Amino acid sequence: MTRILPEIAATALVIFSRFITAARAIWLGCAPENRRRVYFANHTSNGDFVLVWAVLPHRLRQMTRPVAASDYWLKSRLRAFIGQQVFRAVLINRIPAERTEDPVMQMAQALDAGDSLILFPEGRRNTGEDLLLPFKSGLYHLARMRPEVDLVPVWIENLNRVLPKGEVIPIPLICTVTFGAALHLAGGETKDAFLGRAAAALRALAATTERPRA
Repeated sequence: MTRILPEIAATALVIFSRFITAARAIWLGCAPENRRRVYFANHTSNGDFVLVWAVLPHRLRQMTRPVAASDYWLKSRLRAFIGQQVFRAVLINRIPAERTEDPVMQMAQALDAGDSLILFPEGRRNTGEDLLLPFKSGLYHLARMRPEVDLVPVWIENLNRVLPKGEVIPIPLICTVTFGAALHLAGGETKDAFLGRAAAALRALAATTERPRA
């Protein structure tokens, strides 16, 4: 398929998301460089990966792919077009018994092809009071498989208020996307220790943002 229509759709999504959220990227611990990275972020809204993707500079956006659920993005022809052609998402089957591919290997292969990834280690949307849900193990296994790749924590602030659960019409509010210093798996570091350190990096970024009042 020609890339003209996906490029038009991508530009429209970037303009729309920035218009609704007045989103701005804050680069605290790293710079927007052409490096293979895994951007791992908190997850409170269906629009999370769209916002992270939209605030990246164009050259980085072109090489960055979200990791998303295949059952959601393949549910209709329109979603399949957006997921596969516009975002070029790495689509993961969330039902282990039905998988024909290892999700970590899928992500590693995307990195090997020169792409970066957007990943949500909580695994599902956090709609509770806790700042973060416990992390799934995928980030750790990916860090073990590709230890040279930068793992960049990303804190998304306020998007859950723009698109609350169950709503389809966004509410215009200012959002920020804060990028922290890259992490790597340390020698001999256990899964629990690494995931705890990754979660702490996100919490530290959250503490730098101004929390909206209820």
